[in-house]
Amino acid sequence: MITITLGVREQQGTVYYLHSGMPIFSHEANDLTMFRYIISNLILQGLCNNQDITDTFHVSTDSVRRWKKKLSEEGEGVFFKEESRRGRSYKLLPNVLDRIQGKLDKGRSAYSIAKEEGISEGSIRYALGLGRLKKKQGRSRFGKNP
Repeated sequence: MITITLGVREQQGTVYYLHSGMPIFSHEANDLTMFRYIISNLILQGLCNNQDITDTFHVSTDSVRRWKKKLSEEGEGVFFKEESRRGRSYKLLPNVLDRIQGKLDKGRSAYSIAKEEGISEGSIRYALGLGRLKKKQGRSRFGKNP
């Protein structure tokens, strides 16, 4: 029970929110976005308060306050829009990648290229790890190709 009239129950991977015994919301157990939206909605509707949510779900008070503020100020769409920048390096555009690849092919280090291009060495290493850039395959210090 979240409050005297509001409860929550998980059944077969689905979380159900019940008000006076009637289901009012549901979501998959691993859907955090929907969880954040629903608990914010419950608070804004006056069915419970921040502390009820914190005590029931063991989430921080600051998180609950932030999610509720997001819903009240920006609306429900803010929870469901696609994040356009997540997981993308905005500085490593195709023309920059080509330029960096040329320098890597000449045997330059990621550090020196990063300093010259004004980006972090981590960005270059990340692109190398993803396969967007290829490090020059030279001879190892033991005289054998890697």
